[in-house]
Amino acid sequence: MSRLGNLGAKLYRGEVGYDFIAKRKFWYAVSILITITAIAGLAVRGLSMGIEFQGGAVFTTPKSSVSAQQAETIAEEAAGHDALVQELGSGGLRIQISSVDTDKSDQIKETLSRELDVASDDINADLVGPSWGAQIANKAWTGLGVFMILVVIYLAIAFEWRMAAAALIALVHDITITVGVYALVGFEVTVGTVIGLLTILGYSLYDTVVVFDSLKESSKDITKQTRYTYSEVANRSINATLVRSINTTAVALLPVGALLFIGGGFLGAGMLNDISLSLFVGLAAGAYSSIFIATPLVADLKERDPQIKALKKRVLARRAQGGDEGESQPAGATAAGGDADGDDEGDGGEAGSLVSPRRTQPASRGRGRGRPSGKRR
Repeated sequence: MSRLGNLGAKLYRGEVGYDFIAKRKFWYAVSILITITAIAGLAVRGLSMGIEFQGGAVFTTPKSSVSAQQAETIAEEAAGHDALVQELGSGGLRIQISSVDTDKSDQIKETLSRELDVASDDINADLVGPSWGAQIANKAWTGLGVFMILVVIYLAIAFEWRMAAAALIALVHDITITVGVYALVGFEVTVGTVIGLLTILGYSLYDTVVVFDSLKESSKDITKQTRYTYSEVANRSINATLVRSINTTAVALLPVGALLFIGGGFLGAGMLNDISLSLFVGLAAGAYSSIFIATPLVADLKERDPQIKALKKRVLARRAQGGDEGESQPAGATAAGGDADGDDEGDGGEAGSLVSPRRTQPASRGRGRGRPSGKRR
């Protein structure tokens, strides 16, 4: 078995682990700092909306000796305002100018034909009206709202309302960070960006549900035992699924990274940039939030429940009495503040869904010393 496989097995059995729940305030602070940075970038720089939302014209030219910087200057002089020029893999140029009507588009096309020394018929001009962009934006917001509502309803039915609330906060966290990165980087927001944003919600929710499912199984009948607090069980659930979350995220990020850095960076494909950046940032943020945000939030909300509060008091009281000496505390489970894990002999079978350390069975005295019973032949 590989080292990562051995680590995953040890994490699953609780032999090793990182105490995510006990250090949740630190990770909350990190998330708040990142979110504030994203919101500040969004407020200061704003989003660079594409022509799909603002309206305008896109001119695609064949291969020319004019550089992208020179073409940008020519287009801005012809249009009277800013233009965005991208080099295509074929050697041609994609010139995007917002807030352009049909008459102005024809004038700009003739100017580009003359200055770039290409035939006017070889320049492809696409005109987009602002009303179409408004419809796309409204549909995107509607789709996002419906998705959020369905997610909350599903998680509340399949798990409980606390998990639904934590998952919703994690999703908003992921979207805010992704949109903030778009504002800071200055990438254009296009239809591809919207598609990428809606896609990452599914990935983020998948990682979160995997941990929640493990937590649901591990915390079944948790109040019938006095060995672990809910926070410790939640921490074990995160550690048990940690390697799986890392593997799935890494596998998803590899092709997306290829699209972003190779397809968008070297080939100059504009649409690939729009989709891949939102996917890359969103996938990373989703994996982070499912581990450091969603499950710790569930633990915080659950610890407010009177039954879970009473359970924590019983667990701490038994540990203070030093019950069941020889039982080792689960790895990474120091959130309850105890140093030793306590349990009665009668508690051993009540928490069958909880993963517990192995007991060391004492060797039977006198086993093998006497002769076997029965008559000799």
